[in-house]
Amino acid sequence: MKNFRKERAEARKKAKELVSKMTLMEKAAQLRYDAAPVERLGVPAYNYWNEALHGVARAGTATMFPQAIAMAAAFDEEGMKKAGDIIATEGRAKYNEYSKHGDRDIYKGLTFWSPNVNIFRDPRWGRGHETYGEDPYLTARMGMKFVEGLQGDGSVMKAAACAKHFAVHSGPESIRHEFDAKATKKDMWETYLPAFEALVKEADVEAVMGAYNRTNGEPCCGHHYLMEEVLRGKWDFDGHFVSDCWAIKDFHENHKVTKNARESAALALKRGCDINCGNTYLHLLAAVDEGLITEEDITKAAERALTTRYLLGLFEGSEYDEIPYEKVECKEHIEEAVNMARKGCVLLKNDGVLPIDKSKVKTIGVIGPNADSRAALIGNYHGTSSRYITVLEGIQDEAGENVRVLYSQGCHLYKDKAENLAWTQDRISEAVITAEHSDVVILCVGLDETLEGEEGDTGNSDASGDKRDLHLPKVQEELIEKVTAVGKPTIVVLMAGSAIDLNYAEKNCKGILLAWYPGARGGKAVADLLFGKVSPSGKLPVTFYRDLEGMPEFTDYSMKNRTYRYMEKTALYPFGYGLSYGNICVTGAEIGNKITRDSDIELEIAVENKSEKETEDIVQVYIKDLESPYAVKNHSLCGFKRIRLKGSEKMVFQMKIKNAAMNIVDEEGERYIDSSRFKLFIGTSQPDKRSRELTGKNSITLEVNIE
Repeated sequence: MKNFRKERAEARKKAKELVSKMTLMEKAAQLRYDAAPVERLGVPAYNYWNEALHGVARAGTATMFPQAIAMAAAFDEEGMKKAGDIIATEGRAKYNEYSKHGDRDIYKGLTFWSPNVNIFRDPRWGRGHETYGEDPYLTARMGMKFVEGLQGDGSVMKAAACAKHFAVHSGPESIRHEFDAKATKKDMWETYLPAFEALVKEADVEAVMGAYNRTNGEPCCGHHYLMEEVLRGKWDFDGHFVSDCWAIKDFHENHKVTKNARESAALALKRGCDINCGNTYLHLLAAVDEGLITEEDITKAAERALTTRYLLGLFEGSEYDEIPYEKVECKEHIEEAVNMARKGCVLLKNDGVLPIDKSKVKTIGVIGPNADSRAALIGNYHGTSSRYITVLEGIQDEAGENVRVLYSQGCHLYKDKAENLAWTQDRISEAVITAEHSDVVILCVGLDETLEGEEGDTGNSDASGDKRDLHLPKVQEELIEKVTAVGKPTIVVLMAGSAIDLNYAEKNCKGILLAWYPGARGGKAVADLLFGKVSPSGKLPVTFYRDLEGMPEFTDYSMKNRTYRYMEKTALYPFGYGLSYGNICVTGAEIGNKITRDSDIELEIAVENKSEKETEDIVQVYIKDLESPYAVKNHSLCGFKRIRLKGSEKMVFQMKIKNAAMNIVDEEGERYIDSSRFKLFIGTSQPDKRSRELTGKNSITLEVNIE
């Protein structure tokens, strides 16, 4: 993983020289997200605002990968790096052509405000599908590889990544502009900060974006502890800091920590916020006049902002300038996006109904509001695809000429009727008829970005994108009940970005495949899995709870009874769980070195596919501290590896568990090893009772004793 510190130091020198030639007004104009040109110095306009959550977004055609949560479910570090590299390649191809045409509009630069490494701590949060799930270690690993792919390893950065939203931020959306997220230092350093720390210290992420809310009383885009003590201090962050969009005006309008826009701009700049997404920095010159900030404060921020543009080679050229436009949504990139979708889908239940044998089925009924929905493919923060393949279309393409595919919408996504003048549930009888005339039923239900998403970007305005509970819309729950009552083998394909109540489906359906928001051609990936062209291999990056009973209020940022590390109840489907058509088992594991307080843990792991079906699976390693009172309640993921085995194949491989996995976090937020006894669990799922029930497999257990 390349560290750009040397290149950044050279770029900083050039930026300082350039900024020294600017007037105060010209410097201040560089701190807006839509930075103004300085024509006399040959500095063109530049818009820092671009998005690349799962593909170049909001600027026309681009390859659309599955939503971030779906890519996390693949547990595939190299796949994440490849996705980031493809996105950067397409970003460069588009930037090269846009620049030639003088188009320097929003969403057309090379500073991508991705990835989102917030922790999906509560399943009600509408933006959770933008993240890599609930676990700090998985989030850090996925985020680091995505950054590595985006930023590249060339002489300049291929694209600039941004870790957001710093730092304690995961809902509620409806009050994010005024909300104070109160977190203990233990929760901050045990859960909320580790992924950001990894991206800054290990992946050398170029930018960090602050959140809308306050954390422990201070606004996140003007936070002394987070921005000055931690980010620039402890972590020695050397890139630029950008506000979330219009977050700085919240200082005076909603958080009430300042009196006016001048004070808000001054507070943010003083704390180290270099670029303002919004318009509050239009008041910087007035803040200088009032003595709230100095010209030197503006100069420092301008130097950081221009450093990034030098580091990207935007003034002096780079090896990436010749990437042709033909790379955008090319065949190779599309195939990789579909492959990532295949790897990210999670098989939650299979009572022998999957894979579907086309030679034994004459008619397949495809039912549900998400069966032929493009919106259910794309998630949010997406680009435009030149072609979409819905689940219905994917099944039709794969079923072939000898299998009849019947279709019914079944119901509206959430309204009580599909046609305005019709009776309520006007498509339910058609759904039942379709099921009656089918040999097997594929029931496509779930959500889309209009029901779970970001405040202001959603049609569900009364809930601002967050969910009230874990239930599907009532019309869909009724649809599931009526269709399963027909008695045909029924497979639920769930398209959603978060934990959903699947208690009824678990009891009454033969199979459940979680497809997430699988990307523009996600229907092909789903069909490949349903018909067995590929074996499912995804694992849950979040817990699917049975219900919300016992979980703290949404506004409570305590980790008590949240996520697999702290939960006290039994999950419906645990974090790390997912079935396949094969049967890869961990058959042995050994520690290969003496363990001290300073050493890593070197493992040798033996695996075997005890089936004839070639498949991929995820070997997972969890650690439990057996002595410290500060240890997490359950256990923590500390290593994983995606492997592929042919039928009956065996493999032995090495895995290193970093020394930091043995750390605890005390009440003051300090990390250290506080125990001499640990347990490691090595398997293809968590070592909890529910995972054992669902998979029929036990993890290998190893004792770790520090000498």
